[in-house]
Amino acid sequence: MAFLNYHHLRYFRAIATDGSLTKAAQHLKLSQSALSVQLRSLEKSLGQLLFERKHKALVLTEAGRIALEYADSIFRSGEELTDLLQNRAKRSRSFLRVGAASNLSRNFQLSFLRPLITRDDVELIIHSGTLRELLAQLQTHTLDVVLSNAHVRRDAETGWRSHLLDEQPVSIVGHKKRGMKPFRFPEDLRSTPIVLPSLESSIRVAFDVLMDQTGIRPIIAAEVDDMAMLRLMARETNGVTLVPPVVVKDELESGSLVERYKFPQIKESFYAITPRRRFPNPILSELLVSDKKSR
Repeated sequence: MAFLNYHHLRYFRAIATDGSLTKAAQHLKLSQSALSVQLRSLEKSLGQLLFERKHKALVLTEAGRIALEYADSIFRSGEELTDLLQNRAKRSRSFLRVGAASNLSRNFQLSFLRPLITRDDVELIIHSGTLRELLAQLQTHTLDVVLSNAHVRRDAETGWRSHLLDEQPVSIVGHKKRGMKPFRFPEDLRSTPIVLPSLESSIRVAFDVLMDQTGIRPIIAAEVDDMAMLRLMARETNGVTLVPPVVVKDELESGSLVERYKFPQIKESFYAITPRRRFPNPILSELLVSDKKSR
């Protein structure tokens, strides 16, 4: 069995935190060469490279990112030991780092992550951003999973896997009005303003194709690339909004909005995008299995 030297682990943690051997050596008051020897000893003990050099910078490998999580956990355990002896015990926790595309329904994010929210042994770290930004973080191992409504093509370099989590219908919604007549699609779009997702949205693309087939050019009141804003616009506009009902779930349940028309041919898909990992996060694996069973 390999012997884990905790001094080596502390040195590794310092390098990962500072991002360079030079800075870490200065903080630890060691020579850079001595620190490099300590790092190589740890890598030899673990049988894995913990850093790779990119553009003259040290970047954690997948094994390095996992080692850092365990190092953080080990040093937290030392703090917990002190707390325990002082009657301030804390429970150790696992982490799941989630990236959520900014145009993804918050309601869907909540429903997917709900099994973990009430768990005392798991801490969720959620970042929002563009899909490109989040995939870059996924590639550098700073995220475990990206939630998106777009499928990501798998290639030899990245090895992305897009797990289909759910498919939701898409509807036209609007305010309930006294004496309101049934919505005639597509004819009523000649005179009724509509709020639409942005051109980057897959459901917008499908909607535009459908409009081209009907020969009708709708009156566009607004184009929105954020689902939270689309929800607000649906609540404020005097016209109608193209949106997956899950986005305005609370408004539909309260009756402040009603479905005017449901598209049988347009659906929004939701994906969990994961990279190829030698050491997958067990919390994520558990969550994906749980989600598959619940559908």
